[in-house]
Amino acid sequence: MAKTITIQITDLEEKILYSDLVGTVPALSSQTGSDNEGIKDWVEAAVAGKINNCWKRFRTEWATTLMNDDSFTDSLPSVKADFVALITARDDYKTRQEKEDALKG
Repeated sequence: MAKTITIQITDLEEKILYSDLVGTVPALSSQTGSDNEGIKDWVEAAVAGKINNCWKRFRTEWATTLMNDDSFTDSLPSVKADFVALITARDDYKTRQEKEDALKG
C-alpha cells in the first residue's frame, strides 16, 4: 500500500527554497528537463529522515512494552515488516491520532 503524495508550493516559496537548496536552477530547468529536482530531493530526504526517526521510536517503545508484558512469550521479530505487523495487530496498539483523541476524551 504505497502512498504517493503531491505538494504544491508557490513561486515565492520556490524562490525561498532555492536560496538554501542545491539543485536545478529554475531558469535552466526548461533546458535540462528536471524542474525542481533540488526541492524534490530535499523533500524526499526529509520524509525518509522522519520515517527513520519514527521507526526508531516505534521499535524502542514496543520492544520495551513486549519485554515487560508477561503474557507475550514469543520472540521479537527481527524483520521490520513482521515487527510492525505484530504490533499493529495488537489490541493495545493505537495510532498517534487515536492517542490524541483518547486524551481529549
